[in-house]
Amino acid sequence: MPVIEELLPAGVRAAEVFDDELPVELFPEEAALMAGSSERRRRQFASVRGCARRALGELGVAPVPLLRGKNGAPRWPEGVVGSMTHCRGYRAAVVARAEHLAAVGIDAEPALPLPEGVLGLVTGPEERDMLARLPGRAPLDRVLFCAKEALYKAWFPLTQTWAGFRDAAVEIEPGGGFAARMLLDASGRAPEVFRGRWSVREGLILTVVTVAR
Repeated sequence: MPVIEELLPAGVRAAEVFDDELPVELFPEEAALMAGSSERRRRQFASVRGCARRALGELGVAPVPLLRGKNGAPRWPEGVVGSMTHCRGYRAAVVARAEHLAAVGIDAEPALPLPEGVLGLVTGPEERDMLARLPGRAPLDRVLFCAKEALYKAWFPLTQTWAGFRDAAVEIEPGGGFAARMLLDASGRAPEVFRGRWSVREGLILTVVTVAR
C-alpha cells in the first residue's frame, strides 16, 4: 500500500489509514462542525483528524481540537504546520514543527484520468502541452490536478490568499517530482517556485509540497 512518508523530508511526521473502521472520538467543538452532516462525512472528518492527532503525537503535541480557519483551512496548534487529505479509501495527515518547515501541503486522488472536460478548466495550454510530451502510463492529468491541490494547501497558510487552478503553472517530472510556479503576486511571502513529489501506487495518487525555512 502507498506510504506517504516516502515522499516527505526528514522531520515531518505522518499518519494514514485506508478505511474508517477505527473509531475516532471527536472533541465537542469538532463534533459541532459536523452537525447535520451525513454519517459518511462524519466518519471521513473523524478519521482524518485521528490521523492528524497520531502525527501530532509523534511531535510530542497533545491532542487538541482541529477546527477550521479562514477558507476552511485546518487550524493547527501553535508552532506546528500541517496538512490533511482524504479520498475514497484513504485518509492522511502530515505535520512538522514550524521552525523546520514554513508550510506543507498534501493531496490524494484516485489513480484515474480526470473526467472529460475538467483538464481544460484546471490547466493552461503550456501545461497541456507538457502532459502530451510526458512518457508513461500513469494518469498524469490527475497527477497534475493532485499536485495543484497540494500546492494550494501550502500556498494559503503562507499568503492567506485564495488561488484558483489556473493561478499556478506546474511542471511534472517523470521521476516523481514536480515544480510549481504561482502566477499571483506573493509579495515575498512565498517562494517563486514550489517543489513537490508525487507517486502512483495501488490505485492512488499522492502528492506532497514542502516549503523549507
